[in-house]
Amino acid sequence: MASAFLSIVQKIVRKGSLTLTLANGETHTIGDGTGEPVAVRLADQEAEDAIRRDPTLKLGEMYMEGRFILEQGNIYDFLALVKQNTTNEIFDFKMAALLIGRIAMQQLKSRMPVNHNKRNVAHHYDLSEKLFELFLDEDWQYSCAYFDPPGISLEEAQVAKKRHIAAKLMPQPNQRVLEIGSGWGGMAMYLAESTPGLDVTGITLSEEQLKISRERAEKRGLADRVRFELQDYRHLTGKKFDRIVSVGMFEHVGIGNYGNFFKKVHELLDDDGVMLLHSIARPKPSFATNAFIEKYIFPQGYIPSIAETLVPLEKAGLLTRDVEVLPLHYAYTLRHWRERFVARKAEAVALYDEKFFRMWEFYLAGSEMGFRWDELFIEQIQITKNQFATPDNRNYIPANEAKLREFEATRPPLEKFTF
Repeated sequence: MASAFLSIVQKIVRKGSLTLTLANGETHTIGDGTGEPVAVRLADQEAEDAIRRDPTLKLGEMYMEGRFILEQGNIYDFLALVKQNTTNEIFDFKMAALLIGRIAMQQLKSRMPVNHNKRNVAHHYDLSEKLFELFLDEDWQYSCAYFDPPGISLEEAQVAKKRHIAAKLMPQPNQRVLEIGSGWGGMAMYLAESTPGLDVTGITLSEEQLKISRERAEKRGLADRVRFELQDYRHLTGKKFDRIVSVGMFEHVGIGNYGNFFKKVHELLDDDGVMLLHSIARPKPSFATNAFIEKYIFPQGYIPSIAETLVPLEKAGLLTRDVEVLPLHYAYTLRHWRERFVARKAEAVALYDEKFFRMWEFYLAGSEMGFRWDELFIEQIQITKNQFATPDNRNYIPANEAKLREFEATRPPLEKFTF
């Protein structure tokens, strides 16, 4: 009698070539034999049963624990094989009940008045700096790169991302700029060095990022006009900014807080100001985050659809002046990160352990798979308070990028940050 796990896998995998070894030692060949072969093995019956009941969470956990074993191919190859055959089907009542319960819990947590923002940020961003050094570019850009033109290196693509954002932000000399979620300081320093006299404030909830950002700004002689603060955006008052930029932070706001986020932007943005919001987005609302990502990587994070972003933006009295979708660019970015991370496996294991390495490999592989097969993308939304704050055409974007390329050609190289 076929196991329940085998039955579901056979139902899912029609295309491709999968060799599956069950906990009892039985080996089965599944699929039509096309594509690169993938072989997996279940180490024990408990692992097999756990994945059968709750694949969204337990597949990653069993991989972390070394109980879901790749014997040919890697974890991305397996996830892509499954995704090419199916799109998040629910196979029984228990799976449906589990999903509904998770949606309800995540929706509730996102609306609770208790502020866990700093704790949630620390869970991910206050990990050892040496971990991020294993796979990020020299400027420590931990957000989607912009591969324009196609085929450029990760370093070039991260510069292109900063250039593209700056071109839309249009900072002018001596203006005041706020960066909400300033990471390790690369975007703020790029803006300050490319625009004379620009006064930049970057805020973060990560103490490790704050420390490194301040050290980097000091080393580049920018500390007098690029300041980084340990600050929750919700408590920022008393200032108006000509420009606001936020890159890769909106995913951490939580769906229940979008209205308050944009109300705060309206409060902080000058009447003639411009904001650029760069965020992961999805093609339609999902109401909850992937269970593995929510538990292990980004607690209480949520990826919005464009509609979920624009409705609270408009209700806050802000204007949407430009929306650009960057498809697949994050898939390319994540592929670079994953390959770099895996290539330095021994260093990652030495920092933490084998289980942690597999957790991060699964996170990077699963995220890449989401952008390639689940139609996730990057949204860049340009926001103002009045319709005259930006040009009436998009020609200024390539024109500004051309000027920024001239700046980049003379910009002093970034120093290698060491620990």
